Amino acid sequence: MSSTLIGKTVTPFLKEHIPSLYAPIGKPHNEETAKQKDPNTRYCYRHRPDSKCRRAADEAKMIMIQRELDKLSSADQQAITHVWSLFSAAPARHRELMLQGVLAQLCFPQLSLVSREVSEALKIDFITALPVEISQKILCYLDTVSLTKAAQVSQRWRLLADDDAVWVRMCEQHVNRKCTKCGWGLPLLERKKLRNYTRQRQLAKSSSQGRIQELTDAYRAEEANLALPPGKRARTAGFLDNPDGKRQRYSGLVDRDVQPQQGLKTRSWKAVYRDRWQVGYNWKYGRCSIKTLKGHTNGVTCLQLDDNILASGSYDATIKIWNIDTGEEIRTLRGHTRGIRALQFDDSKLISGSLDNTIKIWNWHTGECISTLQGHTAGVVSVHFDAQLLASGSIDKSVKIFDFNSKEAFCLKGHSDWVNCTRLDINSRTVMSASDDTTIKMWDLDTKQVIRTFEGHVGHVQQVLPLPPEYEPDEELTQGVNGSSDNTDNVSVTSGRGGTPAVSFAQGDRASSTLTPRDEDIRALYGPSFASDPSRPLPPRYFLTGGLDSTIRLWDSATGTCLKTMFGHLEGVWSLAGDTIRVISGANDGMVKCWEPRSGKCDATFTGHRGPVTCVGLSDSRMASGSEDGEVRIYSFKDVSNGSDVGTPR
Repeated sequence: MSSTLIGKTVTPFLKEHIPSLYAPIGKPHNEETAKQKDPNTRYCYRHRPDSKCRRAADEAKMIMIQRELDKLSSADQQAITHVWSLFSAAPARHRELMLQGVLAQLCFPQLSLVSREVSEALKIDFITALPVEISQKILCYLDTVSLTKAAQVSQRWRLLADDDAVWVRMCEQHVNRKCTKCGWGLPLLERKKLRNYTRQRQLAKSSSQGRIQELTDAYRAEEANLALPPGKRARTAGFLDNPDGKRQRYSGLVDRDVQPQQGLKTRSWKAVYRDRWQVGYNWKYGRCSIKTLKGHTNGVTCLQLDDNILASGSYDATIKIWNIDTGEEIRTLRGHTRGIRALQFDDSKLISGSLDNTIKIWNWHTGECISTLQGHTAGVVSVHFDAQLLASGSIDKSVKIFDFNSKEAFCLKGHSDWVNCTRLDINSRTVMSASDDTTIKMWDLDTKQVIRTFEGHVGHVQQVLPLPPEYEPDEELTQGVNGSSDNTDNVSVTSGRGGTPAVSFAQGDRASSTLTPRDEDIRALYGPSFASDPSRPLPPRYFLTGGLDSTIRLWDSATGTCLKTMFGHLEGVWSLAGDTIRVISGANDGMVKCWEPRSGKCDATFTGHRGPVTCVGLSDSRMASGSEDGEVRIYSFKDVSNGSDVGTPR
């Protein structure tokens, strides 16, 4: 085609239909007028000249076309280029006419080529085309498997799929809770840092200036990533790791806007999720490494697991402190004259109860006995402290409460047999006790009266385990006494000091100061002391109990209803430990079982002890069990490089 002919045919066509590119000094407002009045200018986002979401060229395809074009003569190249230019400048109606005419002339092989090319061209990369915020919102609906596969599609997809804005939602959905959609619950793995930060905040409130004088950067990260409720956590900051565990000096008021110091390691939310998912996966399938601690000369009766420290008590009248990481014994506490039946420790002290009728308070770091409490007339088989209060249960059938601040003590009597377990709740000022008389009692520490007696076990009740406020059972378990509960014949007895409606309610808002009628009804179920004081926190709503009738029972403390009975142990249950994700139990049959607390299903069974399992302990990534064979077994689900599959999933 000659240049003159081109100027008479192609150039005017291009000027008319793409004035912004080929006629910059064209008609005023030509483009806007065409958009409003001429339907021919309605392009899709791929071809509209002013669109910001135009499709990126396929580099491999363009190279192939260029290679084939170079094989032609100069005249043929010019002719083909003119055809492309005409089609590119044509509006929608003209394009359709051009395509219909071309398709009418194609033979079967050429139609096959068009079919293959069209099928590929119709695949739109919507993630790349959409704004970043919308693309991330779409990716948030994927599960973790799909999200990791999406990151392998392209570099752009990987950048979006690995973003903290996507993975922080995954963490909020799964970490320290069971996901209602997929059933996965991942361990927190940062309890020590969060607990230490909480202590620092409490100390700040009690000081005159309200300042925190010493705080690690890791704790500030916990404030941003853990202490805030879901939806309000920092979206872009990861957890900060302090590998040496040493606290760094920090003076001044805590500032949420303080930026991390240079040199501190930050972690992406994807890395946070990956670590927790690996531990959760190991828990689910029983993959762990095992350490056996040997040192007691008689049966182990009690233990507590906390971070990298484990304390165990035995019938040999000693308490041993162990380093979990190395498996070595740190020290032995001696002073009791008979077997140790209960213990609890924190950062500074350890409190133990013994069959010699005494309670001792130790500095477990030095092994020094600080104080000895005498008050029970028979062996002490349970101790539990919370803040300034200590509750103990004894063979003398009583519960004693010691107040370290006021130096006062009082006795709660009501059980007709041994009190095997006590559990304080300092916020609601209540205590729960389990007894050999097959009942569980909830006491009001202000009135020193029984709020409710729970009856249902047919054997000695050995353990009571209040569940965290975040816990909620499956919906079918909370439909009431006449609903789907499998324990409608179990009855609890109230104290009789006030009229309490015998109705069942689901989890209520315990901290709300403005009460709805439903909240008022729930509050009334706990008696006049709670009904008359709307600001008083309610006791733990749900709790578990284990007894020598070989069952574990889930209770609603507001209604007194047994919501679920868990069967699986062949002999009596001695010990329970748990959180919102899992519950473990040790029994006389020598087995440790792991349970899913929302549904009550047994996830795994662990064997290995040569005697009854009398005590168990639980952390995010570890589990410990003590037995009458004198051994303590520690199962680590975090470091499993040399481990094996020891659990038997059901």
